[in-house]
Amino acid sequence: MESLGIIGFDSYHFAVENLERSRSFYREKLDFDEVARAGNLLTQRSGQASSVFGAGDVRVCVSTPLHEDCRAARYLRRHPAGIMSLSFRVEDLDRTMQLLEKRGATILADPIEDRDVAGGRYRSFEIATPLGDVAFRYIERTDYSAFGPGFEQLVARPKPNRFGIERVDHVTSNALTMQPLILFYRDVLGMEEFWRISFHTADFAREMKDKKSSGGTKPPPDPDVHGTGLRSIVMWDRQGDIKFASNEPLRPHFRESQIARFCYDNSGPGIQHLAMRLPAIVPAVRELTERGLPFLPTHKSYYRFMPERLDKLRIGNVKESLKDLEDLEILIDGENDKYMLQIFMREAASLYRDDRAGPFFYELIQRCGDEGFGYGNFRALFESIEREQDTQNHANSPPG
Repeated sequence: MESLGIIGFDSYHFAVENLERSRSFYREKLDFDEVARAGNLLTQRSGQASSVFGAGDVRVCVSTPLHEDCRAARYLRRHPAGIMSLSFRVEDLDRTMQLLEKRGATILADPIEDRDVAGGRYRSFEIATPLGDVAFRYIERTDYSAFGPGFEQLVARPKPNRFGIERVDHVTSNALTMQPLILFYRDVLGMEEFWRISFHTADFAREMKDKKSSGGTKPPPDPDVHGTGLRSIVMWDRQGDIKFASNEPLRPHFRESQIARFCYDNSGPGIQHLAMRLPAIVPAVRELTERGLPFLPTHKSYYRFMPERLDKLRIGNVKESLKDLEDLEILIDGENDKYMLQIFMREAASLYRDDRAGPFFYELIQRCGDEGFGYGNFRALFESIEREQDTQNHANSPPG
């Protein structure tokens, strides 16, 4: 299918109830610069205060409502804080729009256009998606210096990020059923399948029982072993190197799955996490931990079996200390001497002890030749989130 002409990620737009808390998080924890801010006219017209934070090529616009009828307020009436739009750079906006219209995309309004004082041009439009209130925006920039129309640029480029954050690696969404998403990515956006996985946490428990069984005899099914599961498919825009992972829960414990619980907590499907790529994850995680930023814990069994896993995956060139990975609870996966390292922050609701902060979280990822998603890491993340949710549920349960 003909490419939309995507160059890459441009930015993403977050709706929050507490902009100062977000400003502190991005600037003081992640060492982002505040690169732009909505001017007075845009603030009055939009009814929301907005600031843009940047590191490397990552740009996040954070908006908080000033009036009840603004876009951020409408989003927050239906959801906790979260991403309400993703933006992509394109080569030719007219061509992108024509292709999307031909394929049945729902375009939300006519394109907007702006020119800066030097004659640079900005053009964009948005489309609806199967992710409910999450829109996709396509942007064409031609020597345009500002973040967007009505924004005051505070700095031309952010300073070098102390953690080396470079760009958005991928975006992961959760839905109770992901087939509408996959068909949308394939038939409307022209993406192709990159990777898929399906598993159940009960499988892991059974594997552990298998390892402990004597004489290699597989134990009989244990009715007490149960769990939840997911199906995930990653779609890819080859030209722009844009990857979307989509998750849905599996039966029989569908409603107990952390994927389903995300959808309930988010009041619908949405973006669960966004991964940011950086060149050296070990020193970054060490310093972020010292700054008080918590990460999802990983079960000790993951590291107990890690040398065996790396041997089976034929990975013998890991430069990082395996002890450092275990101490910092960083995950590793890959194959044939190509690997990746990744770790996941706690969700915002847990980070701030505030349900309205939402179930979104960030991932940090270092790629050492491997561009995949890692079966073992995927399952470890799933199990970690479930343990985190169970801990929160017990903490919130009344005594007795």
